[in-house]
Amino acid sequence: MKRFNLYLLRNRHIWPLLYALIYVPWFLYLENKYDTLKNVTIIHTKIDDLIPFCEIFIIPYMIWFLYIPLIFVLLYFSSNKEFYRLCAYEFIGMTIALFICTVFPNGHDLRVDLGCRDNIFMTLLSFIYTNDTSTNVLPSIHVFATLAAHTCLISSPQVKVRPYIKPLSAIAAGFICVSTVVLKQHSIVDSLCGALLAFALYFFIFKFMFKNVQFREISHDKHQVLFWLNNKTKKMYKIDTSH
Repeated sequence: MKRFNLYLLRNRHIWPLLYALIYVPWFLYLENKYDTLKNVTIIHTKIDDLIPFCEIFIIPYMIWFLYIPLIFVLLYFSSNKEFYRLCAYEFIGMTIALFICTVFPNGHDLRVDLGCRDNIFMTLLSFIYTNDTSTNVLPSIHVFATLAAHTCLISSPQVKVRPYIKPLSAIAAGFICVSTVVLKQHSIVDSLCGALLAFALYFFIFKFMFKNVQFREISHDKHQVLFWLNNKTKKMYKIDTSH
């Protein structure tokens, strides 16, 4: 029991994830209320018609569902300060996005006929189309969350000493953002608004909320690629895990 209490004490900075109890019901409410394009503002531009459809981009689109949780896990084990910064960035932005969709119901009519081709990529896209409506799309949470997570990741002291992680994350984030418009999941306006939201919130999170927060620099150890997941290495480098 003592060991369990100690574990909870050391990991109590996981509490921001309780935000899911707010986000999920709110999101599902909007999805159920505006499950069709009736009574919503249609987001559609001429640029959207010029963007080619390519089902192969379902791969980076699906990678998003691993990319975001992975960064949450890495920064959670990195330090409580970095995890709090990531949660503040993501959850404030998601709240703003849901609020916009609540007061400004929106959607798009860009989706393609899935019967035009028959392959595994179209099958995966069919699953996405079926389980994710084409409403509540502006701003794109897919794009916002990707850019916010990438920004927090490359700002981590643990990543700064490993320069190969930054370009890998940038490539993944870039393809994920492009996939939203190529798969006709979002209008270019949705994606740009998601990027704008990430850009605007960056200054609030990094230059205001966490402006004076100190993050300890970490020595590079080429033999430990993800050493912050190793408790012994944490002690070796004295990573800040104070609560």
